[in-house]
Amino acid sequence: MFPNRLKALRNDKNLNFKQLANNLNQMFPNSRHNNTAAQIGNWERGVRSPSYFEIKKLATYFNVSMDYLSGRNSIQHLELDSILMSDNQIKFNDKNLSKNDRYEIFQLIKGYLHSKQENNNDINQNNMNDYQETLNIKFK
Repeated sequence: MFPNRLKALRNDKNLNFKQLANNLNQMFPNSRHNNTAAQIGNWERGVRSPSYFEIKKLATYFNVSMDYLSGRNSIQHLELDSILMSDNQIKFNDKNLSKNDRYEIFQLIKGYLHSKQENNNDINQNNMNDYQETLNIKFK
């Protein structure tokens, strides 16, 4: 399961083995060993298995859980607010989002959801009023 998940995550970011290795080495400069393209290729082919520390690095880089990466969890649930407020690098249309951009996006989403909830409440209230008006109850 791990090789398939790693390959899917890597392909989703349009990275080759060398690019992923370089990105991991830049993101984790204090790691004991530098990652190599050959090493990542061996992981994806299932020839070798990564250590706990390497899985942790990959999970952090791809912003997924270690359980997801290792195949213990088939559904990956993400909390968008946690992602937007994390220290992880986030890209949109291949451009890095600054912390200010991420905060603004967070506020836009929050406002949208609040407005949507208010609109649903208004619709529900109007439907109740319409329903009451169509009953035509006569009191004696």
